[in-house]
Amino acid sequence: MGATGAAEPLQSVLWVKQQRCAVSLEPARALLRWWRSPGPGAGAPGADACCVPVSEIIAVEETDVHGKHQGSGKWQKMEKPYAFTVHCVKRARRHRWKWAQVTFWCPEEQLCHLWLQTLREMLEKLTSRPKHLLVFINPFGGKGQGKRIYERKVAPLFTLASITTDIIGNKFYVNYVEVSLRMIQVYIVSVGGDGMFSEVLHGLIGRTQRSAGVDQNHPRAVLVPSSLRIGIIPAGSTDCVCYSTVGTSDAETSALHIVVGDSLAMDVSSVHHNSTLLRYSVSLLGYGFYGDIIKDSEKKRWLGLARYDFSGLKTFLSHHCYEGTVSFLPAQHTVGSPRDRKPLHCFVCFSSLYGLEAAEDVEEWQVVCGKFLAINATNMSCACRRSPRGLSPAAHLGDGSSDLILIRKCSRFNFLRFLIRHTNQQDQFDFTFVEVYRVKKFQFTSKHMEDEDSDLKEGGKKRFGHICSSHPSCCCTVSNSSWNCDGEVLHSPAIEVRVHCQLVRLFARGIEENPKPDSHS
Repeated sequence: MGATGAAEPLQSVLWVKQQRCAVSLEPARALLRWWRSPGPGAGAPGADACCVPVSEIIAVEETDVHGKHQGSGKWQKMEKPYAFTVHCVKRARRHRWKWAQVTFWCPEEQLCHLWLQTLREMLEKLTSRPKHLLVFINPFGGKGQGKRIYERKVAPLFTLASITTDIIGNKFYVNYVEVSLRMIQVYIVSVGGDGMFSEVLHGLIGRTQRSAGVDQNHPRAVLVPSSLRIGIIPAGSTDCVCYSTVGTSDAETSALHIVVGDSLAMDVSSVHHNSTLLRYSVSLLGYGFYGDIIKDSEKKRWLGLARYDFSGLKTFLSHHCYEGTVSFLPAQHTVGSPRDRKPLHCFVCFSSLYGLEAAEDVEEWQVVCGKFLAINATNMSCACRRSPRGLSPAAHLGDGSSDLILIRKCSRFNFLRFLIRHTNQQDQFDFTFVEVYRVKKFQFTSKHMEDEDSDLKEGGKKRFGHICSSHPSCCCTVSNSSWNCDGEVLHSPAIEVRVHCQLVRLFARGIEENPKPDSHS
């Protein structure tokens, strides 16, 4: 055994899975390592050495050796064996994390207690981990499995990590967030889908702005970031936010990110109409195709999750296009472009980019007019199980910009080709009728509203049907579409959108690039 000082490595020869192993704890690197040691000495770590960062250890507890069946294991030579178990994170396939356990057998009680004390002291120094959580459970989201998922997969991990919880499970989510945030040290967990997360998000942002005296209805107001973090336990139909920030919609993975105290900053867009705040958006703002889908699906909630497929097919066959004007302010000070092949989570999302606000006066707005099948704005990739790469695969989570995607009028066949690209690895922006821009702000005004406003100023009256007849190439049969704002319907087509850089923080780490499954358990 090496030196026992807090700042020096602790090294011993212990037993792991009936094998004699050298075990080392390096405080400087915050790393627990063990490797097979055939002889009495520790030896050097070989290629089969296993390691676990202390930051990914969930808990350490003493093992009841009297309840263990020792069998013919080599440690039976110990007269009085002692053991401790390390509960940690194990990486599995497709960005999933699993709860793993490794038991270390010690020949002496004093040595066992030394390891327990040292590991627990290092865990206590991890101040980013939550001690208490306010958990909101949506009992109706997705397939109605939120409560069951939480009790079976999440609650045991919180208990193991000594995290206390207050659970709220009814429809008054935003009001409860407002009241509960008076306890400033409380972190929030949303158990449900994207709609549930959106409600919690609105309560948190609203409370933060009112406490800071910020007028949320002012389109140019600079919003104050919240110091609290939100955890997401996916239990919805798409779980887009969770999938885009973690890489999977697995509840156990999300729970482990909360337990280890991960933190990831995320952009939020404010959506205004006539100097009135309509909603906040973190994933998708969609006009035209996606707006029509969400509007039609709301009328068919009795179909359950099948309503999205039904409404999607109906909207595709209708093939409505809408004429209007999009004005946007390019994000010239951000890194990269929407057509990059970079991973979603990189150094850009770790940087604080609030300086972008000061540069907007010297930049010029651009204007695009035309007839569009869809207008999409994404603050993240918007990936999900059906679309693993999302609507904008290279979108950054915290660079203060949104990817604005304009799909101009085209044939049904070409539009179908574009939609299919969302499910494969091909470049979905490689079409002549698709334009994509990285923007900080944008505005949209429908052509029908422009004509109507012009007629009202002249004192005349013009029917929407007359407007369509004056544009014979337009295939739209309705006046305006609606906006799909993170799964909620915004009926006003004229909106003003502004991206607020890193306004909220999640219990997430981002999508790890090429994660390798662990073999330590």
